[in-house]
Amino acid sequence: MRRAEQQNQVWCWDFSFDRTTSVSTLKWLSIMDDYTRECLTLKVDRSITSDDVIDMLAEPFAMSGVPQHLRSDNGPEFVSQANQASLKKVQVATLDIAPGSPRQNGYAESVRSKLVDGLLRREVFVNMSDARQQIAAWRTDYNEERPDSSLGYVTPAEFAARCAASVRATPSLQQHDEVTQRELS
Repeated sequence: MRRAEQQNQVWCWDFSFDRTTSVSTLKWLSIMDDYTRECLTLKVDRSITSDDVIDMLAEPFAMSGVPQHLRSDNGPEFVSQANQASLKKVQVATLDIAPGSPRQNGYAESVRSKLVDGLLRREVFVNMSDARQQIAAWRTDYNEERPDSSLGYVTPAEFAARCAASVRATPSLQQHDEVTQRELS
């Protein structure tokens, strides 16, 4: 069973911006699981369009399941008709925060703040390849090495694994799996 089927799933997404040493723009998209605090996706590119945003959902959907809701600000990439139509096809509702109210998207803002303070303000990116390498390392550290106080001082990855294990151990699900196995035999 995927995590999206475990709880009332809400993911949030947001953008951050930076520049390379040659002053080229870098645009970062983070997709977070509100419940597990996992950074499901962290992508960087020169620009990210609404079509790119839709494409970037494919990997976390495949790995973690499809959430019930996606929360975001009212950025054009998130509220585009193409984006809304794509989300509707997979039955994902959107939760738009009020303009000028970043606290309504608290987890995305918290991670964005950690990204800015822990990476963007400390590192200089020579080029896109350098930025992608550094962001991959930061995301691994964030998910797998850095304990989160709101999760009982375990990492987001460990918390997500515990959630998945507790759902697998539910007797009704075990019985369902046994019935399914008998039917297949």
